[in-house]
Parts: sequence; C-alpha cells; structure tokens
Amino acid sequence: MLSLPIRNSLQVLIFPDATSLAQKSADLVESQVKTFPDSVLGLATGSTPLGLYQELIRRHQQEGLSFAGVKTFNLDEYVGIRSNHPQSYRSFMDENLFDRIDIEKSNTQVPDGMAENPLEVGPAYEQSIQAVGGIDLQVLGVGSDGHIGFNEPTSSLKSITRVKTLTKQTMEDNSRFFEPGEFQPKLAITMGIQTILNARRILLLAHGENKSQAIRDMVEGPLSAFCPASALQFHPRTTVLVDEAAASKLTLGNYYKFVGEMQDELVRKHRPSDWISR
Repeated sequence: MLSLPIRNSLQVLIFPDATSLAQKSADLVESQVKTFPDSVLGLATGSTPLGLYQELIRRHQQEGLSFAGVKTFNLDEYVGIRSNHPQSYRSFMDENLFDRIDIEKSNTQVPDGMAENPLEVGPAYEQSIQAVGGIDLQVLGVGSDGHIGFNEPTSSLKSITRVKTLTKQTMEDNSRFFEPGEFQPKLAITMGIQTILNARRILLLAHGENKSQAIRDMVEGPLSAFCPASALQFHPRTTVLVDEAAASKLTLGNYYKFVGEMQDELVRKHRPSDWISR
C-alpha cells in the first residue's frame, strides 16, 4: 500500500511488516530526490532506518537512483567519541549509506562530537542548515520513550540543536551497540524539536512492539513534553509509517488504514506528487 498524504495532516500508514515499510519509505525518498536532485535530506541512525537505507542502496546500484546533488544533515551524534569510532553516527552513516551511493561526502553533515567546545556546535549546525535553505525531507525514528533525535522527555518543544544528557532508558536501549565495559557516552549533540519541525516534510518510521506505546502516545495522546514525538501533531506534513506490531496499541488503527486507502485513491487521481516538498 502506497499512501500519499494530503497536505496539512499527520497521516498514519500501517504495513504488514518492516520490509514493506522500508520499501514504501524508499518510494517517498526516491520521489523527492528524483523530483529535486538537489534535495536536502535530514537523516536518522539506529536500527529503524536500516531497511530504508538498504533499499536506497539497492535502487542506486541496480536502478541508477542518484544522490550526486543531494545534501544531508544527520539528527545527532554522541559527545566524546571520534568520528571513526565504530559506534559514532558518522561511521554508521558512512557504512550503511554514504559509502555505498554516489553522494559527495562533503555534502553530508553530522554534528562534531569531538569539538573542543560542544556548546558551540549547535548554533553552527543551525546556521549550516539555514545556509542551504532548510531541510526538504526529514527521516525520523522514535525511541521507546517517545524521544526523537536525542530530544529526551521534557525537552523543550521550541528547542534547537544543542547538547543533551541522555536518559537511563536511552542508554539502556543503545547499550546493545557497545561492548561490555566500553565507554558509552552520556551526552549527545542533537537537532532540537523546533529544528525538526522546521523541515518541510517529515517521515517517521517505527517497527516492533517495543515502539507501540510511543506510537500511541505520539499519535493519539496529548501534546506533551513527556513524549517529544507528540510535537509532530502540529507539523503540517508528517507521515508516520509503522508495521502492525508498532501499531498494535493504536485505538483507531483500522480507521487509519481506511483513511490511507481513501487518500491513496484521491492522490493517485488528483495530486500524484502531493507529498513532495519544496
């Protein structure tokens, strides 16, 4: 099911599994990049977007999808580990996307977690985003506690790129990426919630039952700093793509499926490129 959102709505798309979710999210990214080859993409790390990145790599290598003119800004980076550390987000992006497509490495930006003064990184990162005209399409995951980027619960909904202290929950969720006894950062530089909301188009991806409560709180709960992702309710062009497991706690799951089917038909007939930003 490819369902494209009509403007000014947060749309929830529910897929049978993570594979079909990744394929459809790749459809959306591909359409953006083909329509605007100089698109500015905001990118996420972690296990959630891996399926998307693998599909984009396949389309580049087998179908000629080009990223030569694309610029990217990553959401976040740990403070205190070098860019070539295997668990840095720069290393993650190089290994899982950048080194396997035709993007210019100089066009890929990740916050500098080893800056002499981490407090200066945020304002400079904001200026860099503004200098290229802002982010056209932002890809997000969501934490089990509802965080987006490293905007932990109680983060300001008006926040911009800055240093954040990670919660115990986030550190536990990410501990699987570090060896026992290895240094695990407690600080990160992250785009703020307002920075994310400034993107013209947002795709949030989630799969697995461990994300189901966060998805329910984000979509059906009240706006709350305790669930930073709930701020997306106020973004005019956000699409939430989830598998059945992540959608399992949604009260209106069947309704969202019906809405998706109806909007599919309308968009295909009347506005086939409605979702593209610029």
